[in-house]
Amino acid sequence: MVSYIVTGGTGFLGRRVIADLLRRDSDAVVHALVREASVAKLHEMALGWGAEDRVFPLVGDLTAPGLGLADEAPRADHVIHLGAVYDMTADEDATYAANVQGTRAVAELALALGAVMHHVSSVAVAGDHQGKFFEDDFDLGQRLNSPYHRTKFEAEKLVRETAGLRWRVYRPAIVVGDSRTGEMDKIDGPYYFFPAIAGLAALPSQVPFPVPDLGATNIVPVDYVSAAMVELILRPGLIGRTFHLTNPEPQPFGEVYAALARAAGAPTGIGTLPGSHTALHALGGLPGVPAVRDFLLERFGIPAEVAPHTAFESEFISESTQAILRGTGIEVPAFEDYAATLWNYWADHLDPDRARRGDGEPLDGRIVLITGASSGIGLATAHAVARRGATVLMVARTPEDLEAAAAQVRAESGAAQAYTCDITDEKSVELLVKQVLADHGHVDFVVNNAGRSIRRAVVNSTDRMHDFERTMAVNYFGAVRLILALLPSMRERRFGHFVNISSIAVQTKVPRFAAYVASKSALDNFSEIAAVENADAGITFTSVRMPLVRTPMIAPTDLYKSIPVHTPDQAADIVVRALEHRPTRIDTPIGTFAQFVDTVMPSVKRAILHQGYRMFGESKAAKNIEPPADSTEQSPSNRSPLLALAPIVQPLMGLPTPAARIANRIPGLHW
Repeated sequence: MVSYIVTGGTGFLGRRVIADLLRRDSDAVVHALVREASVAKLHEMALGWGAEDRVFPLVGDLTAPGLGLADEAPRADHVIHLGAVYDMTADEDATYAANVQGTRAVAELALALGAVMHHVSSVAVAGDHQGKFFEDDFDLGQRLNSPYHRTKFEAEKLVRETAGLRWRVYRPAIVVGDSRTGEMDKIDGPYYFFPAIAGLAALPSQVPFPVPDLGATNIVPVDYVSAAMVELILRPGLIGRTFHLTNPEPQPFGEVYAALARAAGAPTGIGTLPGSHTALHALGGLPGVPAVRDFLLERFGIPAEVAPHTAFESEFISESTQAILRGTGIEVPAFEDYAATLWNYWADHLDPDRARRGDGEPLDGRIVLITGASSGIGLATAHAVARRGATVLMVARTPEDLEAAAAQVRAESGAAQAYTCDITDEKSVELLVKQVLADHGHVDFVVNNAGRSIRRAVVNSTDRMHDFERTMAVNYFGAVRLILALLPSMRERRFGHFVNISSIAVQTKVPRFAAYVASKSALDNFSEIAAVENADAGITFTSVRMPLVRTPMIAPTDLYKSIPVHTPDQAADIVVRALEHRPTRIDTPIGTFAQFVDTVMPSVKRAILHQGYRMFGESKAAKNIEPPADSTEQSPSNRSPLLALAPIVQPLMGLPTPAARIANRIPGLHW
């Protein structure tokens, strides 16, 4: 029986090394150094390997004095030291604690046990050395320009200089995912550049452009590194040897980019721009240029600490390692042969923007939350999106009406769930969001449809401040409260879209709707600013300036009975378009015309509106002849008055569809 102590055994490379070791050596027993919190994870991994009787936890901490061992270390023939901070963006103190102090403690343990120490170093120890860097090379006077480079150099130096320690050193190049499955556990190294390549995929693949010469890199897949390490660990002798686990040939940046671009469907370029490497290096020495470079890299999500270290000045010679591995079948695959596998795994599991991509129809499989969903526009929209394959989360205040509406959607259209909530109550919204995220994990789309409308002249509202407060509580604060509650989870997924059911009245500004228009205008402006601030996170907003919609909610206003209005289903079609295409806003010809008149003839518009105000009096509800018919369960847009502008906008009511299509091609204009 051969006994091993392994640090970093639950990490990306470590768990593969243990699995390969158990497979290759049927007598191997592994004690993995793990924190108490990772014991269950190790046990689960051991079950997966079918080796629960051969893999045991050694509870401790790599950064603690004496490894923080709670019990005496077991006997070991080999100590495999994989534990380290591999993050180029980590600060120097954390990196030093793990990479140097941790290595010192592991070396002391191996020396005390009389075990061979297998130290996983890195080609980073070569620093800025120019030219060939052999496996026996170490301190050649190179500069080490990052905490990672410095600590990996210090750690390897410590191992080499520990008196009496029997050691072997392994220097992997840049390690990427599995060449067979593409599996990778985090964004690191070359993966920081993948989003930029994905962005280029929007261009035609035939676009000719020269690729800048950023030098050569050295990339190896994790399965090669693991297999090679285990083969070398199992070989007798080899004490005091260093092994380069690298690609035998340098890989020019242009070739790596071209392989990934082909996988992404992006332009592959027409070759490397001659002289660009020297020019870029010279520019990097000019004052202010590095700061500008780092700023631009950050805009693409590439940490400034990473970009300078993806290319190497050194050429890593691995002839001795290759000679030992010859005949084993363990070889470095060509990058172009597995680049598509890496790309596909990243796109499916690691792409920070993967939530933005839909499979097939835009709403199919999406989670859509709709407020005011128990009737009117909200209910019609619930039916419409459910028919398109979305799971509808229907939100309203009244449980009985809401449950009946949800049951109707499930019976006739698709998946729907009911959630009772009063959006004017902070605690109610907090509980709603917590429950929704627990049930579904995320929300893709939100339709802020619940609202309140009050049609009453300002002069008749001097003793009714509560009208303005109630309207603002639903139409503005309620919607904003829900947006703020869902925004963190959407930003984490880097995708989300809010559709705010606004009104044509925001554009026409007709009389007697001061409370309502002010509240919806506030939400429109809030959303425009929020959209700008969250654009980089993929969060978008659409304001639907909805025309009048025929629902029971407009019945108290007799004047609305004689004019043509939309049906709830027609309104739902507009909302679906907002969900699928995500424009900034959707207006109507009448609303656009009203804004135009307000811009070029403001006095004329005010005169027309004033005449309309004098011509049409208060509704019966406003005069308290019958109970008010406002509600928080219905989009306020269906109470917007058009009559005041009737003399000039009535011809636009029948605007033909082709005209609307032409208007939709004008940037920023959507009807």
